[in-house]
Amino acid sequence: MLAAGGGTRFGAEPKQLAEVGGRPLLQWAVSAQCAARSLARVVVVLGAQAEAIRPQIDFGRAEVVVCEDWSSGQAASLRRGLIAVGGAGRVVVTLGDAPLLTTEVIERFAGEPAGTRAVYDGRPGHPVVLGPEHIAALVSQQVDAGARGLLRGGPVIEVGRLCSGRDVDTPEDLAAVRALAAATQRA
Repeated sequence: MLAAGGGTRFGAEPKQLAEVGGRPLLQWAVSAQCAARSLARVVVVLGAQAEAIRPQIDFGRAEVVVCEDWSSGQAASLRRGLIAVGGAGRVVVTLGDAPLLTTEVIERFAGEPAGTRAVYDGRPGHPVVLGPEHIAALVSQQVDAGARGLLRGGPVIEVGRLCSGRDVDTPEDLAAVRALAAATQRA
């Protein structure tokens, strides 16, 4: 799970700690990942403001690693996480700022072949499944390029009816996610 960014479009406070439905944004994502029993390990990559975030989140069975060069881009955080899981046959990648991604969807992707990615009403999103060839390519690259190019043309699964993959980059995104979370809790 990638949660290392500085959230520059969000504001001065760590967006990972922004409240959604009475819990920090990141707590939603961590809890969903940790509840996915088909995942052998859960690794959360922190970076910006890691020391402020760490004590505010119950990481459960998740291992926390810190990406010291988080400011160089999301690819650095992805590399750090992939290095932490060393030798894994497959990795399911999610985002720490997508609080409405459900355990059900994470479990679904844990059983999918490498190269599979989620789409929400046709728009690419997370989770994505990386296999050994993806992992090797991503760990060795030194530019801020994520997995998108490696996954192009691979299998996709439409999950927009199962959950929202909306992530939080701005205060407006947070308001929208809060509204979605409130509607989900009422349903």
